[in-house]
This record gives sequence, C-alpha cells and structure tokens, in this order.
Amino acid sequence: MRHNPDYALEDLAGIKELIRQHPWCIFVAHTPEGLIASHYPVLLEEQAQGQGQDDDDELVLLSHVGRPDETRLGLGRAGEGREEELLAIIQGPHGYISPSWYGYRPNVPTWNFATAHLYGVPEVLSDAENLAVLHRLVEHFERPLPDPHLLDATQENSEYARRIVRGTVGFRMRVTRIEAKEKMNQDKPPGSVRNIIEELRSPGPYAQPALADRMERVNAEMLGDSA
Repeated sequence: MRHNPDYALEDLAGIKELIRQHPWCIFVAHTPEGLIASHYPVLLEEQAQGQGQDDDDELVLLSHVGRPDETRLGLGRAGEGREEELLAIIQGPHGYISPSWYGYRPNVPTWNFATAHLYGVPEVLSDAENLAVLHRLVEHFERPLPDPHLLDATQENSEYARRIVRGTVGFRMRVTRIEAKEKMNQDKPPGSVRNIIEELRSPGPYAQPALADRMERVNAEMLGDSA
C-alpha cells in the first residue's frame, strides 16, 4: 500500500470497528504455486462475545475456508499450521471523487477509501473449535433478522452443522503487522469536504452514501471547527 502518513489509520479500535462493519475479507497467501487469494467472512475473537469488548492491544481474526482451499492456501492441519504469513485485506466504503466537486481548480480525480492489510501466521483449529466458530459466524449475521436461522436452533440443525464442519477448515490469525489507511479528503478545505459529501449523497453515477457518512465522521472535528 502506498505510504502516505496523512491518511494513516493507526487507531486499533478504529481498525477493529472497520472489520466489524465490513467482515468480507480477502486472504492472500504466497504458495509454491504463486499467489493465491480466497474470499471469506471474518470475526474478531473478542473476550466478551457480542459485547464488542476485547483486548485493546491485540487483534485476532477468526475465519474458515471451504475444502480444498486450506490446501491451496497452505494452511496445513490442526496443530501443524503454515509457518509463513497470511495477508487479510479488509475493504471499507470507497468511491470515485470528481475534481469538479472541490469547488476550485486545478484539481485531479481521486478515490476515497478505508482499508486495512492485516498480517499474521494462521493457526488451524480443531473440528470442535471450528464448529464453535461456524456457530458464531452464523449467529453474528442471522441475529438481526426477524427469524434467525441458527445452526443450533433445532436438533436437525445441530446434526447438519456437525456434517458440514467436515467440509470446512477453521483458523485463528493473531495479527502481528498492520497497514491501514483511511483517505477521506482530510487534506482539503472544509468547504470542499462538505461539497464532496453532498455529491456522494446525491443521485448520480458515483453516489456513495456510506462513503459520505464515513467522510463526515472522519472529518467531524474539522467540519465542526469551521462551522
């Protein structure tokens, strides 16, 4: 990722929140076959499940892959995981920013985004641990629904979950290195930032209301001071 201190996202709590809000992850491994990428949802391993409370100094990912991706990614077996780093990429809201939105010239087009590159050596889980992670994943995404379909909701579901766990490999990844960036026009005048936010919320080919909301949060102090 291009080095630019102006856009560095170094707040670990903020990085964790980015993961919670955007859990669809790209895992990249360097293997004898070359670079291999796979896409799976992730959760944070948190001490108080469901409460968003964890060790402020540690970031641990939980996920799983469908067989045979564990072989392609070189994850190994439980207790015999890979020794090389795995890269996990989290992508938050992003979108095109037209130079016509700044309110002054000259300017150039750009792309606003929030992303985190997370590195660590994965630890392959046992079947029992993997099943627990699958339960958490399903519960995490199903709970907001009016009729959540949980893996352990019925005896039939529980038996089904025990069958499907054999087709997946779960893993835990303690993140040891982070590169994160949040480019939200922090270096532009408040008037330009307000106009960009308005454009992103307006109908059009580059409307991105989620990106507008994040821009507003990131630049809240600057926008408030200039009110």
